[in-house]
Amino acid sequence: MQVIKTVSVVVQLIFPILAYSQSTYLPGGARDLILLERLAVKARRDSVLNFSHIRPFNRKWWVQSLDRLEQEAATLGLTATDLQNIRRARMNNLEWVRGDKSGYRSAKPVLKSFFPTPVNMVEVDRPDFFLSVNPVLQFSYLSDNRSDLPGYQNTRGFSARALVGGKFGFYTYVTENQERAPAFVNEWFGRYGGFPGVGATKPFKGGPARDYFDARGGIMFNVAKYLDLQFGYDRAFLGNGYRSLFLSDFGANHLFLNMNLRVWKLNYISRIMELNVQYDRGLRGDTVLPRKYMAIHHISFNAPRWLTLGLFSSVVFGRANHVEFGYLNPVIFLRPMEMQVGSPDNAMMGLEAKVNVSRSLQLYGQLLFDEFLLNELKKGEGSWVNKWGLQAGLKYIDVAGVDNLDLQVEFNAVRPFTYSHYDTVANYSHYNQPLAHPLMSNFVEALAILRYQPAPRWYLQGRITQWTAGSDLGGVNWGNNIFRPYRTRRSDYGFTWGAPDRGRYLNANLWAAYEWRDNLFFEASASIRKSPAFDNNVVFSAGMRWNIQRREFDF
Repeated sequence: MQVIKTVSVVVQLIFPILAYSQSTYLPGGARDLILLERLAVKARRDSVLNFSHIRPFNRKWWVQSLDRLEQEAATLGLTATDLQNIRRARMNNLEWVRGDKSGYRSAKPVLKSFFPTPVNMVEVDRPDFFLSVNPVLQFSYLSDNRSDLPGYQNTRGFSARALVGGKFGFYTYVTENQERAPAFVNEWFGRYGGFPGVGATKPFKGGPARDYFDARGGIMFNVAKYLDLQFGYDRAFLGNGYRSLFLSDFGANHLFLNMNLRVWKLNYISRIMELNVQYDRGLRGDTVLPRKYMAIHHISFNAPRWLTLGLFSSVVFGRANHVEFGYLNPVIFLRPMEMQVGSPDNAMMGLEAKVNVSRSLQLYGQLLFDEFLLNELKKGEGSWVNKWGLQAGLKYIDVAGVDNLDLQVEFNAVRPFTYSHYDTVANYSHYNQPLAHPLMSNFVEALAILRYQPAPRWYLQGRITQWTAGSDLGGVNWGNNIFRPYRTRRSDYGFTWGAPDRGRYLNANLWAAYEWRDNLFFEASASIRKSPAFDNNVVFSAGMRWNIQRREFDF
């Protein structure tokens, strides 16, 4: 089943002569995303940044927004650090900067050829061709109180992106990694068989260490003034929160074909994804994994400009002998289509909202429906069929008037059996990892994040997450593990949030980093994870990373 590949070939044959304005996208975890969130709140009514909940975010839109907002710096209350971050953000997206770029050039390039600008080791910037190539490195050391062996992260690779003739854009990222993660991460891997954020892995030098490649890439082109197409292998995130109940970047990369239409006050996405069916943890590395597919439709409406509303729908499906081509229609309601084929698949719908209350406060939320029967809810007997989730949060920028001090508070709750299915094909997962919230279902979670940038190159963050989750006792399925078919439940009633064993968990982390040169960080962190099933896990880490996002285990 090569559905996405076949569709992408057809698209490339039909549309390339129309393409004229390509763009790559800000990678997940990019430093720019912190600035993006601040500016989206401070601008309040910006018609582009109000769609920043769709990530990865378009670099061209990002630079245009920076140009526009910098001219309103006094009105928006931008800090001196904001303005310096805007300048560095432009430097990281130089292909879309217009006018004189001499101010971004290095005074003394290395060997007269390398680092012509501080952010790119190799850079070619001509009217009809842009290319940047950079090393990707990370070396970190972990001290884990529950392990006699030191932990580490060893990553080497490169990234590149290009824009050719104004008609074709691409990016690629590949790294080779060896990692010995904290004990609780290894326990998660042992329980579910997927290594968080990674696809295929293999043991490294015995013990719990893993060896793996991380390869991402994609091509982008614009088939009309307001319509972008992207074909690639990567991750995505839908939502304004730290978590997403729709689609998160917690799990492994996936193959996708993405259409994005932004016109008037609307932004519409249609995404087709090829995923791996749930597999046995003892699977050999040379085994071809079965495939399943997922279709997503997401529309956002920004009117009035301080309010953004969204509607989400998705369906996960897989067939042994054919493909449901009806799901590939980008302008059809997926739930009615799923009913027309006999309701064999896992369809969901959702609503979301974001309100920029002021230039310092934003409220946001999501509401997800897997299944919902009002009559069963009125009974109050905890029916298993009421599978839904709720998110509510706020972002407070420049807390109490302190420049560059930002607070985010968020609440998430997901009912038992949400995201699961009656078989192991259509559950909401990929590479044995959840596609949405890492805690899966049957939990109530509260988290708070405090970020502070006391100087342009210093970053401080504290995060605390507390949650209550149910667990399967005596082998009985209570709806927390989405990898278990819901037909294995013990009964139809008696399912409440976090039941039956209301285990209480905590994950707290402190992080500090210094950006020695652009995109090169020296950092340290301390974290503690409390679990009712295991001893407290206390982890200290220190290291450096260059052109790579920070790796976090926030579950």
